[in-house]
Amino acid sequence: MENLIGWLGAAYMPMKAAHVVITFFWIAGLFMLPRYLVHQAGEAPGSVEDRKWIERTGRLRRIILTPSLILAWLLGLAIATSYGFKAAGWIHAKLFLAVLLSGYHGWMVGMSKKMAQGQRPMPESKLRYWNEVPALFTILMVTLAVLKPF
Repeated sequence: MENLIGWLGAAYMPMKAAHVVITFFWIAGLFMLPRYLVHQAGEAPGSVEDRKWIERTGRLRRIILTPSLILAWLLGLAIATSYGFKAAGWIHAKLFLAVLLSGYHGWMVGMSKKMAQGQRPMPESKLRYWNEVPALFTILMVTLAVLKPF
């Protein structure tokens, strides 16, 4: 029975559901952050609107991004080790993508902190392209988790 998997036992399926929900929040935040930065990039550093975007991005990081990143990792690692990490190649690929997505997360947070200091390290047009990264990762990671191709 699938709900009795590994050391998590009957908690496996509820943990898996929680992981999916929390990851959804994380991805939503990763869609929002570059979008916020696109809007902020068009504002003069130090202006009233710039300060509002700094506040918005700070709240997004504190309330959604950082907590969901931490919980997605904790739940995901618990599920992966309970499932049988060594036996499933698709989990290795998904973990690799999660590491890359976490790097993207950190890079975007760093970008938001630079912008909060008045820097504009990237033009709006490039930020718009970077906004698509979470979509690509979502497609790849969901495909791996659902199809379990290897």
